[in-house]
Amino acid sequence: MAGEITRRRFIERTALAGGMATLGSIWSGRPAAAQCAPLQPLGQGKGIHPGRVVWVHDPHVTDWQGPSHGHWYQDDHTSQERVDGMLARAVCDLTGQQTVGGAWEKLFQHFNRLQGKPAAAYQPGEKIAIKPNWVGMIWHEGAVDPDTYRLVKRQDYMNTAPQMIVALLRQLVGVVGVAESDVTVCDTLAYLVAEYYDILHGEFPNVRYVDFAGKFGRTQVQASTEPLYWSCRPENVALDYVPTCFAEASYLINFANLKGHAGSGVTLCGKNHFGSLVRWPAQKGYYDMHPHSFSKETGVYREQVDLTGHAHLGGKTVLYLIDGLFSGIHSVDSEPRRWKSAPFAGSWTASLLASQDPVAIDSVGLDFLRAEYDDFPHHPGANDYLHEAALADDPPSGTFYDPNHARPEQRLGSLGVHEHWNNPQDKQYSRNLGTGAGIELVQADMTV
Repeated sequence: MAGEITRRRFIERTALAGGMATLGSIWSGRPAAAQCAPLQPLGQGKGIHPGRVVWVHDPHVTDWQGPSHGHWYQDDHTSQERVDGMLARAVCDLTGQQTVGGAWEKLFQHFNRLQGKPAAAYQPGEKIAIKPNWVGMIWHEGAVDPDTYRLVKRQDYMNTAPQMIVALLRQLVGVVGVAESDVTVCDTLAYLVAEYYDILHGEFPNVRYVDFAGKFGRTQVQASTEPLYWSCRPENVALDYVPTCFAEASYLINFANLKGHAGSGVTLCGKNHFGSLVRWPAQKGYYDMHPHSFSKETGVYREQVDLTGHAHLGGKTVLYLIDGLFSGIHSVDSEPRRWKSAPFAGSWTASLLASQDPVAIDSVGLDFLRAEYDDFPHHPGANDYLHEAALADDPPSGTFYDPNHARPEQRLGSLGVHEHWNNPQDKQYSRNLGTGAGIELVQADMTV
C-alpha cells in the first residue's frame, strides 16, 4: 500500500509540475506557477457520484438592470420561483434523483454512512447550520448602520442572495421536514441587515438567525468549547473556537459566492469559513489568516484546508453550494459585473453550483472566474489551496494538516479532487470525457 501511495503521489506531482509549465506557454503573459494542466486530476473525488458538480444557469431568474433599477435582491427583480427551480434542479442532478425529497434522503444517507453512522436519512431534532457569505455586511467596514441594521453602502454587493436561502429553507423545512427551530443561518462577521432579514424572517420566523451583534431579533454569535488548531502551529496567539451554532449542528451547508478576490485570488467555499469564527480574520491577538491566504507563492500552508478539514466545519458539511446569481471581485467591486464569457454574453451570471466535493466545486468556480477575469483569479497562489486540499494527506507544502488536535496527530486525507476543464467553451472535465477520475460537470440549462 505504501508503494502504491508513493507512485500515485509521484504521478500527481509530475502532472502538477508539468502542467504548470505547459499552461505557462499556452497562456502567455500569465505566471506559469499559477496554472496546472487541464484534465490532470489531483486527489480523490467525493460524493455519491465522486467529483460531480452541477451547474444550473437560468438567465430569466432576474430582470435587474443595474443600480438605477432598484436593488437586485428585491423580489420584483429576482424571481423566488425560478431560484426555487434552480436549487431543485441542482440537488436532483447532483444525486441522480427525480424528486427533491429523494435527493435530500440520498444526501443525508451518504453523509451518515461516511460518518460511520447508520445510513439513515435526516432524523427529527437534528440541527442544521447554514453558512452564507455576507461579507458585504461585515460589521467593521461601515456598510451597515449598527443602529438601524440597514445598508448605507454596498447596497448591491454580491452577498449570498436571500432568495437562495429561502429556496434552501423551503426544501429543508417544507420537504425534508426539519423544524424551523432546528435550523440556524449564521455569518459571524455580518450584521444581518433588515433588507435581507425581512425576506427571510417573513417566511421563516422561527429559524435562528445568528450574526455578529444579535440585535433586532437576531441571535449574537457565541463561541463553543470546540477549538480549531491552525496547522502552521502559530505561537503566542489566542486559541480559536468554533461558534456554538456549528458545534451543536449535526449538519452544515456551505453557501458561498462566485467571486474573485483582490487578496486571495478567489473567494468560494474554502474561504467562506473565514466568516465562521468569533473574530475577524486579521483581528489583533489572534492568528492572522491573511498572509498565507493572500500569498502568491505556491506550495505553502493554506488556512482553507484547515477550515475544510475541521470536524465541526467541513467535517459536518452535507452540501456545498455557490450562489452565482451575480458575480464580481471583492473588495474592488461594490456591485456585480456583467460577464462577457460564454454563455453569458454581457448578462449577469445567473448561476448556481452544487456539489458534495468541496475541492471540485471550488475548482469549477475557479475555472469560471479565470475564463471571465484576467487579473486576480490568475495570480500564482489562487489555486494553491486546491492543490493543498486535494493532496492534504501529502501536500506540496509539506504541512501536517490536522486542525482537530493541539499537536499534529491525525493527518487529514484528501479533501476532494482538483483539475481544470479542457477549455472555457466546452467546459469538460476528465469524468465527462472518460479520461480520468476527476471532476464531472453536469450542466443544467434553464433558459426556457
